[in-house]
Amino acid sequence: MTSKPAVILHTQNGAAAKKTVETSHPDLSVHVCESYTRLPELISDTGAEVVYSVRFAGSDSFPKKALVQSDTVKWVSIGGSGTDHLGQWDADWLTVTNAAGVAADMMAEYVLGMMLAFSLDLRGFMRAQAAHEWGKGKVTPIKGRTALILGLGHTGQAVAARCKAMGMNVLGVRAQPKDTEHVDQVYGMADLPDLWNRADYVIVCVPLLDSTRGLVNRQALHAMKPETVLIDVSRGGVVEEGSLIEALTSRSISGAGLDVFASEPLPQDHPLWNLSNVAITPHCSSVFEGWEMSSVEMFTKNLARYRQGRPLRNIVNPKRGY
Repeated sequence: MTSKPAVILHTQNGAAAKKTVETSHPDLSVHVCESYTRLPELISDTGAEVVYSVRFAGSDSFPKKALVQSDTVKWVSIGGSGTDHLGQWDADWLTVTNAAGVAADMMAEYVLGMMLAFSLDLRGFMRAQAAHEWGKGKVTPIKGRTALILGLGHTGQAVAARCKAMGMNVLGVRAQPKDTEHVDQVYGMADLPDLWNRADYVIVCVPLLDSTRGLVNRQALHAMKPETVLIDVSRGGVVEEGSLIEALTSRSISGAGLDVFASEPLPQDHPLWNLSNVAITPHCSSVFEGWEMSSVEMFTKNLARYRQGRPLRNIVNPKRGY
């Protein structure tokens, strides 16, 4: 750690991010990189010690080796919450932090919106409107229904607060169970087989880890009630897409609101596009006006701690993935 580290802002909003950082750290050498391919060369040219990075063009071509195998980079500040696109890193050499919590409220509103979209059958009404059809309407209250939240981090807790505000019963699952505000009952991951059939809404908020990959699999989906709606705001890979398509096609679950996918952008010929009981959004549940500047401000405050030799906030354990 040096008091005046060279800093790279790896983001497509480079000018705004640089202005924010330089306002608080005018003495630092701050560089902007707005592409994946340019990052390795810029790290080499500048000897960057600190990199703030946003996964702005998907995971497949993300330049993770440039970050986790660099001879100079000692701290990578991820602009979002997920770090699976980095792979593994040596925590004795490299510190990785994330911006967990910066989009929790927006993601919780997204989840609530999805629940209401299904309970009010908004998609059905929109199809009828497009066809100029005055059919029979059916709306269902979510009050009294049960939400099962997988993952009770910042986002899961924000979801729980909104579910309770709507009069729902809230069940939650976390790696280390403990009493959590707005959650009626908290369980461990091993308890999931007994929980699937209790939920009207299953909300997936866990990070993508070895322990969560395929967590929502064929067995889990077939254990759910036919009325269940699955809402996924985690990472592609937590839900087995093939098994989900099977469950949705056979109507063994009612529907799904999906913001994340194993392959992004979702291929045009993917079968999920054609299912009438699916709502698809382009990994945007955490993308709201001003989100990245909030993330950059969080980084800027952490950068002050770094320069002062104080412990960083939101350090990610590579073995846990959060």
